[in-house]
Amino acid sequence: MPSSITTPPAVPHPVLDTRYQVETPEGIDLLLRPAGLVPRALAFAIDLTIRGLLLLVLFIVLGLLGQFGMGLATVLLFLVTWWYMVLFEVFNQGRTPGKQLLGLRVIHDDGTPVGWAASLTRNLLRFVDILPFGYTLGILSCLNHPAFKRLGDLAAGTLVVYRDLPIARPVLPQAESLRAPFALSFSEQRAFQGFAERADSLSSARRAELAAILAEPLQVPAEQAEQQINGIARGLLGST
Repeated sequence: MPSSITTPPAVPHPVLDTRYQVETPEGIDLLLRPAGLVPRALAFAIDLTIRGLLLLVLFIVLGLLGQFGMGLATVLLFLVTWWYMVLFEVFNQGRTPGKQLLGLRVIHDDGTPVGWAASLTRNLLRFVDILPFGYTLGILSCLNHPAFKRLGDLAAGTLVVYRDLPIARPVLPQAESLRAPFALSFSEQRAFQGFAERADSLSSARRAELAAILAEPLQVPAEQAEQQINGIARGLLGST
């Protein structure tokens, strides 16, 4: 009699997930999306270009002032090189112009806005990240850290993440809020709201055609069905 062989249940592989969950000091759980090497490099390249153009203009203008102008240009070179990133990060919600264009921002590890000490630390330690050349240490650190941190981020306790844009609430057509004449399941509620939300993308003839299907169950004439659906959708959405 052949022996039965029991096959062990397959162990599901963990889903690849680069999201980063933190708890704020207020006890709120945040789900953050750390930015990888490529968008961070592009943001840095944009900032580097802006700084280069700014310094070029300054050197041209101050060069007209002779030795005094060149001395002042040297001071501005130091300020722009070391304070450009810090000032933007602290006063612009963790966003330099390059990061803002790429939809990135710098925050503390706990999700709070970056401060002076952390921003200064992460930017002053760039001279370590660039060693031995071309940001070699910084690149290796980003590629080997689950949250893509370079050495400056590790020392400062900071994180570069994508900025999540607020979700826009759909605009429904103007209508008086109504209650459905019969109980609606969840899928039916979503169908009513979906019709109202898509009203602007449908032609009037198509809206009338779709609404007429529900005229009989809604107990209204076909020409009033669209307004009735919009009213029920507003009623389901609640006060705004």
